[in-house]
Amino acid sequence: MSNVKSDIEIARAAKMKPIKDILAKLNVPDEPSSFSPMGRHIAKLNLEYIDKLKEKNSNLILVTAITPTPAGEGKTTTSVGLNDGLNKIGKKSVVCLREPSLGPSFGMKGGAAGGGYAQVVPMEQINLHFTGDFHAITCAHNLLSALIDNHIYWGNKLNIDIRRIEWKRVIDLNDRALRSININLGGIANGFPREDGFDITVASEIMAIFCLSNNLKDLEEKIGNITIAYTREKKPIYAKDLNAQGPMTVLLREAIRPNVTQTLENNPAIIHGGPFGNIAHGCNSVIATKAGLKLSEYVVTEAGFGADLGAEKFLNIKCRKSGIQPNCAVLVATIRALKMHGGVKKDELKKENIEALKKGLPNLERHIKNIKKFGLEVAVAINHFVTDTDKEVKIVEEYCAKLGVKANLCMHWAKGGDGTKELANHVVELCKKSKKENFRFLYSGDANLWEKIEIIAKEIYGAGEVMADTKIRDQLKKLQDDGFGKLPICIAKTQYSFSTDPNLKGAPSGHSLPIREVKLSSGAEFIVVICGAIMTMPGLPRVPAADSIKLNNKGEIEGLF
Repeated sequence: MSNVKSDIEIARAAKMKPIKDILAKLNVPDEPSSFSPMGRHIAKLNLEYIDKLKEKNSNLILVTAITPTPAGEGKTTTSVGLNDGLNKIGKKSVVCLREPSLGPSFGMKGGAAGGGYAQVVPMEQINLHFTGDFHAITCAHNLLSALIDNHIYWGNKLNIDIRRIEWKRVIDLNDRALRSININLGGIANGFPREDGFDITVASEIMAIFCLSNNLKDLEEKIGNITIAYTREKKPIYAKDLNAQGPMTVLLREAIRPNVTQTLENNPAIIHGGPFGNIAHGCNSVIATKAGLKLSEYVVTEAGFGADLGAEKFLNIKCRKSGIQPNCAVLVATIRALKMHGGVKKDELKKENIEALKKGLPNLERHIKNIKKFGLEVAVAINHFVTDTDKEVKIVEEYCAKLGVKANLCMHWAKGGDGTKELANHVVELCKKSKKENFRFLYSGDANLWEKIEIIAKEIYGAGEVMADTKIRDQLKKLQDDGFGKLPICIAKTQYSFSTDPNLKGAPSGHSLPIREVKLSSGAEFIVVICGAIMTMPGLPRVPAADSIKLNNKGEIEGLF
């Protein structure tokens, strides 16, 4: 039997320090004006304290990955490991991550606190309710839903057309039964029957606004600008027309404060916000990232799923809205995942397979080239597995070298920060080389909406065309005519392929990008373009993770991964 400890066993054995000691590493004083402890190992920073901090010439490192596979890539694990590695080589570094959603935790993907000896702790708390931020976002979102139906019940002064209500409800669990429902049934006392549905909380526009706001005032203003419905004359109705922005902001007052915790090596970690990269913009909060940049020399942050989704949205949406920009990007790959892109089945990945590895490398290459289109320096992190052979690693290193990129073998899962020193030193050099003026967006804000979609589809996904019926094209034209043409695009599609077909691995080219739906997020200030069969409310797999999660006789959680 293997003596390798599980993630949860490693996390439980962690020697955590009091949160005030972790914050002391960032020179945060142990004062009520600076932070509020949430127990012994978690704290919330005060926004007033963050606002008073001076701007620094800090370095921002974006961690992204190749196209995900069931073999795993380890983006969060690498982010944590790199942060520990930077601290190991004497740099003052903090990692800024997204909060995990209960959907994956009880579904298929699992938690998002890293793995092995590159984790953030307390792992169980982080992967479950954490500080309650997601519950607050869910509550604020559903308050708006309640106010809409209540307004209609009491006379509908705004003349909301119940056929044109754009605002669904949300819950932070995978529940396909809630995708499409009928509400207000049971007679006159319960309101006017209508069709409704649920999205998962991480797809909520409130989550997007939460992560793109600079402060409470900005949050309230953006919430007020949410388009909730239209009249019969197709006049837009906003959340502020219901005076919803005030009470919703009140519900988010504490949640908007960034959470600070620690890695296994007692280095600071800021964990805040958590939109999915496949159905939303996939980045942690602007407030958290900016706080990290004020408090440290280096900030390591991640973007959801592969670089075609998370990194593209981080750069085109988050950076555009916040004014921040990364100094370099780290692209995470595994030999296992590359072999899957080369056609190997999951149960055969432990065997050396040079041919399949070579077939899968074009996926890595396209992601490298895509990131370079933004003017960024790129490093490749090979997240090491024990089944990787020296020959396989060498092939990846040589392939990257031909592309002008250094591939760094990283063993953070087994060795923590000691396993990423090479990557950390390389990243420091890339940061020194980087020039802010080289950074550029993929598309101009002045390009029309259709042009922006085509640019993403062709330049990032390698698509040959974008497909949309007349209804979709007319909708985009109306959004353009209504003054929303300068907004960036947030594409929702499968994370498992450059195309909309999750089974199409590698680096497909010339495929079509079919647009199924277009949604205006006027509060978050972007246009959501839903492509293929992607769902904004995921379902559970045949055997969900929930089947294995329980408390043992000691009262400890089992099955959480």
